[in-house]
Amino acid sequence: MINRKFFFEQVRATLYTGKLSAGQVAGLTHVLDVWEALPGGKDDRWLAYALGTAHHETAFTMQPIREFGGPSYFFRMYDPQSAVPARASLARRMKARPGDGVIFYGRGYVQITWRANYEKMGSAFGVDLTSNAAAADRALEPGLAAKIMFKGMTEGIFTGRKLSQYFDATKEDWLNARKIINGLDCADKIAFYARNFYAAIGYTD
Repeated sequence: MINRKFFFEQVRATLYTGKLSAGQVAGLTHVLDVWEALPGGKDDRWLAYALGTAHHETAFTMQPIREFGGPSYFFRMYDPQSAVPARASLARRMKARPGDGVIFYGRGYVQITWRANYEKMGSAFGVDLTSNAAAADRALEPGLAAKIMFKGMTEGIFTGRKLSQYFDATKEDWLNARKIINGLDCADKIAFYARNFYAAIGYTD
């Protein structure tokens, strides 16, 4: 089991300016709990990179969040009837239905999007995420959001890239691992966060 005392002492000092809020502690705990419940053969760098990603994507709150924007923005970005041709085309390729844009926008630690991905994650974890907007909001539940994050990052669901492509017995690429989520956007910052989380991972005797 991960040495939680050491972990929290380390990240408090290196990433949270000496202080952790109750929400940050709760969010980090959810992520660690889900990780420890996963089957064996895991790589601590995978956990560290997931934590670094969540730290960045949630604006350091470590609480699952909604994508920033409102109904008009979500319609433009994710609906097949969007007035932006490139977004409408992408929505059709993702098999989005009219009206999906204002429902299947980003939620969670790593912003799951599109009906197809909500369906995939709902099926994987035995949860209804697609019947309506309230169902989709379940992706904001911390425990479920952590499960979605790990499944998406380990299986390449978000962008086709997965953690094993960047961390294995012969390679360690903290920078390019950002491609699992979003190209190289803020890759340097997230690599820094992830390395600090990695340094905080130790185990009890």
